[in-house]
This record gives sequence, structure tokens and C-alpha cells, in this order.
Amino acid sequence: MDEDFARTSPDPLISPDELAADLDRVTVLDIRYVMGGPPGLGQHRAGHIPGAAYVDLDRDLADPPGEGGRHPLPDEERFEAAMRRAGVRSDRPVVVYDDWQGRAAARAWWLLRHHGHPDVRVLDGGWSAWLEDGHASESGEPDVEPGDFTLSGTQHMPVVEADGVLGVDVLVDARAPERFRGETEPVDPVAGHIPGAVNVPTTENLDERGRFRSPDRLREAYAAVGADTSGSVAAYCGSGVTAAHDVLAMEVAGIHAALYPGSWSGWITDPRRPVETG
Repeated sequence: MDEDFARTSPDPLISPDELAADLDRVTVLDIRYVMGGPPGLGQHRAGHIPGAAYVDLDRDLADPPGEGGRHPLPDEERFEAAMRRAGVRSDRPVVVYDDWQGRAAARAWWLLRHHGHPDVRVLDGGWSAWLEDGHASESGEPDVEPGDFTLSGTQHMPVVEADGVLGVDVLVDARAPERFRGETEPVDPVAGHIPGAVNVPTTENLDERGRFRSPDRLREAYAAVGADTSGSVAAYCGSGVTAAHDVLAMEVAGIHAALYPGSWSGWITDPRRPVETG
């Protein structure tokens, strides 16, 4: 692991300028994704951060939909193979980015950290910020040297499953407020939220430029719903993807939160589980 890089970037975010200065010392993964749209490979081929390898969220960072929700955690062997194919090494820092204000990249960050990679960061502001700050891009597909990343066999990021969700002190729902309240549900067959949950939509994590708010501002936002270091905290969303954005924001704020991977789409697969609206 590059100790100089680790010392200069102690948090889970990295700015475009910081990445540009260390581009030859890190592995960069492009996680561009459009929910319900085509894979981001076309966007990647049209332009990406130099040397970045494309990672498909649906194929590489999730299993097929089922009882575990719309985006269950991926099979571990398949995830390991995908990361090696993308050039991920255990001894080399990784930076992940998307063009969705970090929502897809946070999933990759969480999975890599969960499976033991010690140095993973999300590009703050993503592809848009990279271009806005005047940095170079390239097109086509880079020639990626396969990596050697090996899953540690130990879970390094906390997880809570459906049978433990109601016992969490503060359960954070990362969806838009109208979905949380059950006023509309454009994706899943049942509207509402898990009883007792509080709502911190991912938009609350970001400033007007689409970059993460300061640690102090994030601590204030989560403290307002009772999420702090005094008790257990977990996050969920619709399918388990954007919840990682709230987990990431809380990590920036110094709050270590668990992820409920099945999230709302997994919760409602069992009609015996309670649903709340309002």
C-alpha cells in the first residue's frame, strides 16, 4: 500500500485535483450507471478518466433480483473475479467514480471495503467534477493489467439483515421523501417504509455543486434524526445501492453505519413484514 497516498487522503473521499496528482499511483474504476437505463459502458468508451476500467453495477456489483431485493450483494467469487479483471490490487489504492453524484460509486466503495481492501476512495463529484476542474480524459477502452485482489474472508463493513432491522437504534432510509412517505412508488410494488425508519435522502449529503458536504454539516444532518455514535445505525434504500451513499456520508461524518443490503425491495418480498406510511 502506498503510505504517502494513505497519509495525504485519510477520509473516504478524494477531490479531482488530489486524484489528478496521484493518477499513476492508483487504480481507477468507472462505475457509471443509469437506473433503468442502458449500461454505462457506452459512456465509458466515449470518455473516461485516463486508465480507468469500467465496472458494470448490475453484472459485477449485484446478484440477480430475488428475495434479497433488486440488487442483492454479488456472489463473492464473481465479485472477486470482476475486481481482478478491472485491475484491482490489494496493495494499491483504488478510486471509484460515477456520474450520479457518488451513488453508484458508493456501492463499489462499500463492497471493496467490506471485503477487505484497505484503501478505497470515492471521487467527490465524480465524472462531472473531474471535467469541471479541467482534468484530462481519454476514450476507448484501456488495456488493463489484471489485478490480484483477494477477498479477506472477513466482513469489514457491518451488515444487518431483515430479521435484525427493527432492532437497530436508528434506521435511515436514503430514498426521496415522497417515496419514504409512501406518496408515490415508481419502482417497487409496495409503497411506504420500514416502521420506525427516519429519512435522510441522498440529496441531503450533497452541496449545490453535487459534492459531499463537510463532515460537520453531515454530522448535523444525521444528528437531527438521531443518528450519531451513541447507538447502532443502519441505512437502507430501494434496492441497497444508494443506501451506500448514506453509509459513505456517515463515514465522512465519523458515524459507522451498517447496510441493510435487501433494503425496501427485499423487505416487501415477505408480506408478513410491517409497512408504515406517512
